Amino acid sequence: MECIISRANSIVYSFLVAMAAVTLGCFITTAFKHGSVPVDVRVSQVMLRSVDDVIESRQHSDLAFITFDLAVDLQPMFNWNVKQLFLYLTAEYTTKKNALNQVVLWDKMLLRGENNRVNLFDVKSKYFFFDDGDGLRGNQNITLTLSWNVIPNAGGLPLVAGSGYVSLPFPEQYDTAENY
Repeated sequence: MECIISRANSIVYSFLVAMAAVTLGCFITTAFKHGSVPVDVRVSQVMLRSVDDVIESRQHSDLAFITFDLAVDLQPMFNWNVKQLFLYLTAEYTTKKNALNQVVLWDKMLLRGENNRVNLFDVKSKYFFFDDGDGLRGNQNITLTLSWNVIPNAGGLPLVAGSGYVSLPFPEQYDTAENY
């Protein structure tokens, strides 16, 4: 004997199974399409200062200001399963204290339907570029890389690095306060 509740349960269950199948199909059709695109990053200016450390008053930290140009066409990254991209520019370097340092300098959210080409000129870093010590002064291999997280409608959140980076040496001496 079937009542209205068991019929409603059958309808809701059938609907949920159909939606799960559509979501799985959405994920499978786009799961392996997140390749890399070429990125052009150029640094036009680097300024370096020594500032007092807030935590340890006897120690100084390096603070860098970077001005850069960025060009990338992210149209190939968008498909019908991508809602948005979270772009971020990172600086990676090594010091005597740490084998790997990573600092986010700039970020941006890029929604589907917006202009998928990013062309920026003379952009200053959005976030402070601090090092806990003097690891930036005279460092010969600071690497800037653009990466992005793909935010899909269904599926995992892949992290994709752009194919292109810039490595640059930092100055041996600190800039004076008059340069700011």
